[in-house]
Amino acid sequence: MNTWVTTVLMFLVAVPASLAADNMKAFPTAEKGMVRYVLQLPQQADESAFRLELIVGKTVQIDAGNRYFFGGRIEEETIEGWGYTRYIVRQLGPMAGTLMAVDPNAPKVARFITLGGDPYIIRYNSRLPVVIYVPEDVSVRYRIWSAGAETKAIEKG
Repeated sequence: MNTWVTTVLMFLVAVPASLAADNMKAFPTAEKGMVRYVLQLPQQADESAFRLELIVGKTVQIDAGNRYFFGGRIEEETIEGWGYTRYIVRQLGPMAGTLMAVDPNAPKVARFITLGGDPYIIRYNSRLPVVIYVPEDVSVRYRIWSAGAETKAIEKG
């Protein structure tokens, strides 16, 4: 009986890993000068209550008093023949920021500077990997958002 339970458990662990490997066949390797990031989200009981925020940027040495951001955008592409979505940042645009006066002798600090604009939020889906391609010197981070169970009524106006 013990061997049977072990066999079943190994099968249950191996099946998701093999499905993830099959899903990755749809996503090409990164082109020269690019890096492919892959995120496999954990399964949730009600995935419609979750969203995923992709955060793209890089760590740079800057003054601590100003706010900065990079130009650029995340593009969505559908992979032909598969219907899967991949995300691409072809290049980071120039870095821009506020122009507050700072002490020129103040030490620079390392900060992760992101793409400007609204947060890039996509549907949560644990069944497929989230694949994003970025230039080699760029990093990808993420944040998982979740909705609370409580809803509130709006008064008629």
